Amino acid sequence: LMIRIRAYQDKDREQVISLWKTCKLTRPWNDPNKDLDRKKGVGNELFIILEVENQLIGTVMGGYDGHRGVMNYLAVHPKHQGRGFGKMLVEAIENKLVDLGCPKVNLLIRRDNHEVSNFYESVQYSKQEDVLVYGKRLIPDS
Repeated sequence: LMIRIRAYQDKDREQVISLWKTCKLTRPWNDPNKDLDRKKGVGNELFIILEVENQLIGTVMGGYDGHRGVMNYLAVHPKHQGRGFGKMLVEAIENKLVDLGCPKVNLLIRRDNHEVSNFYESVQYSKQEDVLVYGKRLIPDS
């Protein structure tokens, strides 16, 4: 099995958006094209693609602000889930963050996404019960 982990390239755009839609990561109020445009030039080495047999089957988009890391858009095509590819992506982004000196990584998941909760717990992430998450949209996508 030929597995390759590499940085995102512009040529991946359509496949990445298709994967995110298949994995139900997109929302009507969040334009994935704009998310890709915003990531360009900001920590490119932290936007990782996973290919199996030259097919794009996974992504993870990381960030680091000098204090905390963040993980977004972790996706593995449903046909390839349960085979360790999600863990590979998590480990790849964690290693890149550690290389940058990042002491901790945070991520957000939707409360009703139990499958994903179980996955993250299986790779040693835990709920932070003492934290509230606040957000404010600064630039609307519509």
